Amino acid sequence: MTVRPATALLVVGDVVTDVVARHRGPLAAGTDTVASIRRVPGGAGANVACWAAWAGHADVRLLGRVGADAADWHARELAESGVRPLLVVDASAPTGTVVCLVDTGDSAERTFLTDSGASLRIGPDDWSDALLDGVAHLHLSGYLLFAEPSRALASVALAAARARGVPVSLDPASAGFLAGLGVDRFLRLVEGVEVLLPSRDEACLLTGLPDTADAAAKLSRQFPSVVVKQGVEGALVARAGAVRAAIPAVPASPRDSTGAGDAFTGAFLAALLEGATPEGAAAAGCGAGAAAVEEVGGRPPRAADR
Repeated sequence: MTVRPATALLVVGDVVTDVVARHRGPLAAGTDTVASIRRVPGGAGANVACWAAWAGHADVRLLGRVGADAADWHARELAESGVRPLLVVDASAPTGTVVCLVDTGDSAERTFLTDSGASLRIGPDDWSDALLDGVAHLHLSGYLLFAEPSRALASVALAAARARGVPVSLDPASAGFLAGLGVDRFLRLVEGVEVLLPSRDEACLLTGLPDTADAAAKLSRQFPSVVVKQGVEGALVARAGAVRAAIPAVPASPRDSTGAGDAFTGAFLAALLEGATPEGAAAAGCGAGAAAVEEVGGRPPRAADR
């Protein structure tokens, strides 16, 4: 019997509903601020999966937990983006919701108000080692580490992947939540991860170093491959205690920076699975990040809109 080579990317992470409010200038405290408001599918894990499919990877799967209130909608949105949804429906909690406040000025900077809902209630009972059948790479959203059930799931999934020889990547996801969890605890939890994809703030927080390049180099002494996302300054690729490449950003006209880091990660992983070097994959990630900031919300444009 012919055994098919493993090619799939399995992403385990959050699936949430984003309420994106785009305003210009400071919020007017205690009164009204004019805004354009849209409800769109989101979640760091789900966004990564969708951007990996957008970047051309043919077999992308997503394990996440949603409430019954929006399960069908999220499954449909994922499938239409080229992702195979593996969604657990929570009978007790609603789908997570994130309110994204986006300043439509030059920076398109955003602020999140997060209600994780069902997304962080995912746990070990939702995992089966059979989920790794046909999987060439496992990606874990860092948001999994910020609640006890999902933290336990991340540990089980990481152990299962290591037992099968499946490489694992992780995006720390949130400097704020990371600070609350604690750096030492985070580093213990992610031991065995092959590819770490922090933002500049997360890399500096994890190392206590103010310089991003120094932080990337230090992290690469603990993780085989480190790629630090720097937004408009591109990305740094570090291995074996040294920065090996600085990848320039791709010029863009920003509308909404929500999901730009997720876009980078998804395209990076897709390129890596197609045989690109980490440097080449980071360049693909920068291209996706540029495309992401020109869209409202954290998901890629549909094929019909490209």
